[in-house]
Amino acid sequence: MAQHQARKRFGQNFLHDESVIGDIVRAIDPQPNDTMIEIGPGLAALTQPLLQRLGHLTVIELDRDLVSRLEKRFTSAQLTIVSADALTVDFSQFGSKLRIVGNLPYNISSPLLFHLLPFADLIQDQHFMLQREVVERMVAKPGQAAYSRLSVVLQYRYRLFKLMDVAPEAFDPAPKVVSAIVRMRPLNAERPRAQDEQLFHAIVATSFAQRRKMLRGSLSKVAAQIDWEQLGLAATARPAELSVADFIRLSDALSAQGVCAAAL
Repeated sequence: MAQHQARKRFGQNFLHDESVIGDIVRAIDPQPNDTMIEIGPGLAALTQPLLQRLGHLTVIELDRDLVSRLEKRFTSAQLTIVSADALTVDFSQFGSKLRIVGNLPYNISSPLLFHLLPFADLIQDQHFMLQREVVERMVAKPGQAAYSRLSVVLQYRYRLFKLMDVAPEAFDPAPKVVSAIVRMRPLNAERPRAQDEQLFHAIVATSFAQRRKMLRGSLSKVAAQIDWEQLGLAATARPAELSVADFIRLSDALSAQGVCAAAL
């Protein structure tokens, strides 16, 4: 089979380091009856060892040349191939207790993480290879430089664990950045939740849109309705100083006064 040339427009960097692949598969720990979905299987570096443990795997691949290669290499009993952009896929079609894995193209990593959020109740866990900088934003704590909207939104819904770094040399072509593996486990039904989740997300997005600005400035449209002292927050605080729980309290306080997301 002719060698596949990585395509820049698809953000393709193919994993080839056998040691790293083994570490990732051990971290995922596939079980025979798992309903597992791989996003962006590429040249099947992870697909092959995952199949050895699973028996069957569903993959989502946008590049039609790679789809053709996968169809020639694996039987339909081994692989269900969804030829589509993962950003357009309705993951509810795959059932529940989904285990999602993938070496994600860096250019769609954040949009894809947001796309998967509505399906979190159907997901058992997610293991992704991402740019290390993105993983550090995902797991960052309040007050840290990497703490961002992504941190708050994902920590609201998941427990997040950075598992390992992956050097550029593990890929072909080698990216210009270090990668990392993240594990994402959805929080259960008893997790703290905002009374109005649409308002919560709007507050977080508006606050971090100007992250160096004080909250009373970035939330100026509703600041007069916030009792900062009662919430235990400083009006001079900046968004990166607030925990997920702080944002929930702030959202609930405004929701109790009839404020909705459109007010922001």
